[in-house]
Amino acid sequence: MELTNVKTIREIERKFNFGFSKGLGQNFLLDSAVLEKIVDAAQIKDGVLEIGAGFGVLTKKLSEQAKKVVSVEIDKRLIPVLEYTLESCDNVKIIEGDFLKMDANALIKDEFGGKKISIAANLPYYITTPIITSIIEAKLPVKNIVVMVQKEVAERIVAETGTKEYGAISVLCNFYTKPRIVERVPASSFYPAPKVDSAVLCMEVLDAPAVSVKDEKLFFKVVKSAFLHRRKTLSNCLASGFGIEKSALSAMLSELGINPAVRGERLGLSEFAKIADKIGELF
Repeated sequence: MELTNVKTIREIERKFNFGFSKGLGQNFLLDSAVLEKIVDAAQIKDGVLEIGAGFGVLTKKLSEQAKKVVSVEIDKRLIPVLEYTLESCDNVKIIEGDFLKMDANALIKDEFGGKKISIAANLPYYITTPIITSIIEAKLPVKNIVVMVQKEVAERIVAETGTKEYGAISVLCNFYTKPRIVERVPASSFYPAPKVDSAVLCMEVLDAPAVSVKDEKLFFKVVKSAFLHRRKTLSNCLASGFGIEKSALSAMLSELGINPAVRGERLGLSEFAKIADKIGELF
């Protein structure tokens, strides 16, 4: 069964009387070359957790490399479809449910014995950032995360300091992972075709954060405050976010060698770390 063939997909649609849900962002990948690149980037050794199986296009390809594939699918209408399309894949387990409402650490422990695994997914655009954030913040036993996302989201994640795309999500992902764009994928590679292009994003999870900070929660509060009002200066954003006198904050930033009038997008991880550690001394 060639799941990258539109004719096959339409036959399955008819067989199961299935209608694609715009609300769930269902756009299934049809490009076999891109599927190969996703699997290669995932560097699968033992297990892989997939978020969103769809018709099983990526699931089937992952099963050819992994010892075990566990796929979480939110759309219960797809469960009988997947039983049909993945009938020959005896190393695949489908779990119906909402990944964002699951205890992912417990899931990985139960299904993979707590071993480090890979995560792969063709993520719906509307929920990309919450899923990526939840994976990273949960500190799962994961070695890499390979996801298909909207091209603009991928570009924000890999954005360099000082660019217009650089923001809080860039800092979060670069703090815990080493992200790179594997491939840009046109809308025509999907069925149904979305209105925007996509990209395959690979995030290699670091053994330790890219910079050392005394309080990670405070670090990200500083980052969030710095990007909350992008047109405001850093001193204004932080004064508002932490309730510190602007004059005292400006003096503190100057002491750290940081211009109080700079904007958040000009700061790298090490500068955010310095600010967070210094603010931590005040509380």
